[in-house]
Amino acid sequence: VLLGRDLLSSAKTGSGKTIAYSLPVLTRLVSDNRQAALVLVPTREIAVQVQQVMQPYLRALGMPPAALVIGGVSFGPQIQSLKRRPPVIIATPGRLNDHLANSGGRLRLDHVRVLVLDEADRMLDMGFLPQVKQILQHLPAERQTLLFSATMPSDLARACKAMLRDPERVAVDAPNTANAD
Repeated sequence: VLLGRDLLSSAKTGSGKTIAYSLPVLTRLVSDNRQAALVLVPTREIAVQVQQVMQPYLRALGMPPAALVIGGVSFGPQIQSLKRRPPVIIATPGRLNDHLANSGGRLRLDHVRVLVLDEADRMLDMGFLPQVKQILQHLPAERQTLLFSATMPSDLARACKAMLRDPERVAVDAPNTANAD
């Protein structure tokens, strides 16, 4: 991640994937405050968990808080947060697409240089791939894409192949298993 390579990674649930991408992504962003990272997750509960992991590090690095873009809450505060161009946007695909569709072109993601797909296997299972593809149209082609998943089914790897450029592959533990502890 620190070298700017795309990554296809799988590890058991509960093994620390969020911190595994958070620290190197924030390290890259701290050197250039004009860039941002977008973390896409399948549910608002996971989005809140990612925010709770990242927020202490953002604060320690003197960076503004992450924008949390999720359904079930008012658009207003999310719009204000996005206008400040935060270093990290944590979003569910549906709500981010709602913002993109309703912004009249004012919401731009051209400063996003790192895209993280967290819980990518669940996003595919839940049918988010078309929404993720819509979001990709708003991102620069020159970006780093990190895909993290508890499992790595072959259909997920095939579906995401077009998003990745010569990715490194990291698998921790046996594929398709959950962390028992």
